[in-house]
Amino acid sequence: MIPQSFEYFRPQSVREAITLLEQHGSGAKILSGGQSLIPMMKVRIARPEYLVDINRIPELRYVREEDGYLKIGGLTRESDLEYSELIKSKYPIILDTAAMIADPQVRNMATVGGNLAHGDPANDHPATMLALRAEVIASGPGGERVIPIKDFFVSLFTTALEHNEILTEIRIPTLPARSGGAYFKLERKVGDFATVGVAAQVTLEASGICIYAGIGLTNVGPTPLDVQRASDFLNGKSLDEMSIKQAARIAADDAQPSSDLRGPASYKTSMVRELTIRALVRARERASR
Repeated sequence: MIPQSFEYFRPQSVREAITLLEQHGSGAKILSGGQSLIPMMKVRIARPEYLVDINRIPELRYVREEDGYLKIGGLTRESDLEYSELIKSKYPIILDTAAMIADPQVRNMATVGGNLAHGDPANDHPATMLALRAEVIASGPGGERVIPIKDFFVSLFTTALEHNEILTEIRIPTLPARSGGAYFKLERKVGDFATVGVAAQVTLEASGICIYAGIGLTNVGPTPLDVQRASDFLNGKSLDEMSIKQAARIAADDAQPSSDLRGPASYKTSMVRELTIRALVRARERASR
């Protein structure tokens, strides 16, 4: 199949893009990387009447630390994260995540903002952003608003973005010393959507006591899951084998998988437990360097 006909716009600024969204209402869709939207249009699952291509807005593409945050522009490509020295040196969990998305051709086009705004519980970045306690900046007619990532994913393929808003930035609090994180996913083949994915981020005291933990899950619920109970359990504890295994059991208990072609729900629950252990062990190793 081929997409239905649509009107195409190429704004040169965020303000112009927002104006177009306002003018054309719910019939308009933002095109950034297009790695999710275009395939859906080809089979007519998505049928936008107006396509607003924001790829000619260069100020939306950046990776930098500023004002106590790591700031990632909404149009930043996955490949930008892969090759960023800042990401490699200070945010390895984000590098883990970007490197597991599809293949190099896709990562050269796919955007971080699009990955989040699509609202797919099988996408990789949402779990990582939950573990990092990120914030999403939505730009609309009334200016910018800040949406905590825990409030961003509303339901299946639905986010807190209004139809006339654009995800322009992701903000992550800069990591203190002795912080580390990791993302693991189980996939049927390299580059596939996750059967299960787990992101874990921790900060340790010099004694090894955990003073921050964040754990996010991929593709085991109608939205990406923030397993706060498991994170809370780890706070104030040494990240030893016993506490890590108990946190993994809690994460598995809070998962909401369904049976499908990737496996039965019971298998996915077991994989949440195993991958949580692996992610926490890797996070601890990185925090201890």
